[in-house]
This record gives sequence, structure tokens and C-alpha cells, in this order.
Amino acid sequence: MTTATMEKPAKVAKNGVDVPALLGTIGVVGENPELAKFQFRANGEWQRGTHSSTTVNGYFGAGEEHGREADFVIEADHPVVFCGGDNGANPMEYLLTALAACITAGIGNIASVRQIELKSVQVRVEGDVDMRGLLGLDDSVRNGFQSIRANVAIDGDAAPEALAKVVEQAVARSAAYDMLKNGTSVDVSLA
Repeated sequence: MTTATMEKPAKVAKNGVDVPALLGTIGVVGENPELAKFQFRANGEWQRGTHSSTTVNGYFGAGEEHGREADFVIEADHPVVFCGGDNGANPMEYLLTALAACITAGIGNIASVRQIELKSVQVRVEGDVDMRGLLGLDDSVRNGFQSIRANVAIDGDAAPEALAKVVEQAVARSAAYDMLKNGTSVDVSLA
């Protein structure tokens, strides 16, 4: 089965989400679990100092390879105060961005399926890190975030309780939240 089978011709958008296509995709994947297997990829390349560029294009999903019309190039660097050139957000900021984007996307989809018209959604994510671990100054200090907090401000044409349930469901289904909360196996090898 190809992705063409998953697409629905009628577009009935709510908050910019094609709800019939979304529900159709959920139905097709529910009947064909093998279509749920995806592999996303990112290819990073050192530029200079702490600056890197990562290209994103091409992924496997819904039973086949997919490409995009253009590459997404993501610049990353450390801030000047941390001996970088400030040519992009730092990797920790991208992690926070991924969490904010994942929760926001979930809110958009879930509110649309529930026929809630959104007026605004803001997701602020903060992470606390002690750089002594990263700098190798104290092995008892973790290299990464010690804690992460997300705060969601949402406004729409539903009762506050209904909007809270949308946010709750978005967090419960967020892949980024799941990976951060429950951990993910990561293997690094030398080419």
C-alpha cells in the first residue's frame, strides 16, 4: 500500500488541519500496522569551531521512501559566551524546540479533530543545565538538562476544561515528550 491510499481527496480544514485526511490516516494505519513504521534521518557536518550544519531530507514511512522538494538545513552553534560563533541555536535549544513543536502540533491536530477553533497557542519550554558536567569539571554533574519545564497558553472557542484536555492529550501523544521522559536507546558508531 502506498501513501496515495492514505490520502483523502476532500479537504475540510480546521485550524489548518485536514481533519478527514488525519482521521483517514489513523484508520488506514490502524488496519495496516506495518504502515506505522517510520525512519527519520539527519546528516550533520562540521563547519568550523562549534558550528555545524545538519541536512534533513528523505525518510522512510508508510511502506516506502519519501523525499522532500528541498533540503531543510539546520545551523547549530554554541553562543559566544560558550566559545561558539552564535551561528545558530545550540543543540540543547533544538531539543527544547523539538518538545515545543511536538506539543504544539499535537494541540493543533487534537483541537481540530474535536472541532475546537484555536485562537492562539504558545508553548514555552525551559531547561536547566549545569555546565560543569559538560565541561568535564565534575563527574557527579549530569552533562545534559537536570530538568525541563513546559508551559502552555491556549485560547480557543471551548471551555477551559476542554482546552486543558486537548493539552493533556497532546502531551500524552507527544513523541518528543515520550523520548525525553522515558529515554531512548542511542548507539553511536565510528564510520
